[in-house]
Amino acid sequence: MLLQQIKKLLGYEAAGGIVLAIAALAAMIVANSPMHDWYMSFIHAPVVVQVGDLIIDKDAHHWINDGLMAVFFFLVGLELKREVLVGELSNIKQIILPAAAAVGGMAAPALVYVAFNHNNPDFIAGWAIPAATDIAFAIGILSLLGSRVPNALKIFLVSIAIFDDIGAILIIALFYTSDLSLFSLLIAGLCLPFLYLLNRRNVTAITPYVFFGIIMWIAVLKSGVHATLAGVVLALFIPMINKDDPEHSPLENMEHDLHGTVAFAILPLFAFANAGISLQGAGIEQLLHTVPFGIAAGLFIGKQVGIMLMCWIIIKMGMAKLPNGTNFKQIYGVSLLCGVGFTMSLFISGLAFGGRTDGFDPRLGIILGSLISGVIGYFLLKVTLKSAPTTESSLDLTKS
Repeated sequence: MLLQQIKKLLGYEAAGGIVLAIAALAAMIVANSPMHDWYMSFIHAPVVVQVGDLIIDKDAHHWINDGLMAVFFFLVGLELKREVLVGELSNIKQIILPAAAAVGGMAAPALVYVAFNHNNPDFIAGWAIPAATDIAFAIGILSLLGSRVPNALKIFLVSIAIFDDIGAILIIALFYTSDLSLFSLLIAGLCLPFLYLLNRRNVTAITPYVFFGIIMWIAVLKSGVHATLAGVVLALFIPMINKDDPEHSPLENMEHDLHGTVAFAILPLFAFANAGISLQGAGIEQLLHTVPFGIAAGLFIGKQVGIMLMCWIIIKMGMAKLPNGTNFKQIYGVSLLCGVGFTMSLFISGLAFGGRTDGFDPRLGIILGSLISGVIGYFLLKVTLKSAPTTESSLDLTKS
């Protein structure tokens, strides 16, 4: 069962990564073509929703980042809950190594970025940008190597990404909030008992969850906490098991239904709206600015150093061992792929700098660092996996 879920996930992520890359490339082309003005008009088009005295007045860019991305975070929350209950995160022995790798892979890039920007307090806000890993791109690159990749290596990468998502969620919640509205937070908090009752009463219909989820999303949007976090909280209340029909899981059904929409619509639209970097007037001095350069160095250098160092420490201490059928060269290749930080890095970049580009554009660093990490990681794994068996790894998946 778990193996089938992993294969489905890898299939979605691999194909989604390709679509994501196409959307990002299209945004770059359009932003540097005669259609630039159209592109800017599109992402900044005003969209107003009003119900009585309640008005939400945002441009299309904010609706994508605050609204549609809440659905993405909802899916992340569903995946995290499933992994904790029945997946990789339910077995402590299997999570020690990827958990430690994820911690190192988030801390080291942040430190590298801070090393470049510690003298300017205005730039420190971007410390978390290189800490994120884009699982869709990373899996998409790994999938290009075909059946030579051991299942254990794929699961190791997915597990790191899961912990990476947890870390990113915590970072956004703790460090990227504006002035808080206690009244709005109270409204959001009042939704939680109702969601809890729905869960306890084994309500499996989606409509009541969506109803309270929308109220909570609006309240969080108005509170100063980033609205996408409402999606994660809502996901925690979706029942894993239908007590009246144990063969069907409401959470897994919902996760399956959303994967296609998120992978092939929401994330590509997000990429198109956020990756349109105009290179007009850009020179080497902009690329070497401490913000984009620190991001690129964090993704390429910080990720691999942090992951490999933590893996080496944990294994030397005897707390874990390498995934079955893998070696340190292959783990190193995966650590490079983790330096592809596109989606979440762009998301955090928007929170950190709010679109401000005072002589720099953080997106340049994200794209450069991700591109270098992905290309080198691919070719390193291509070499190290040349003689790897084409059969599936002997990793025991039945324990989960």
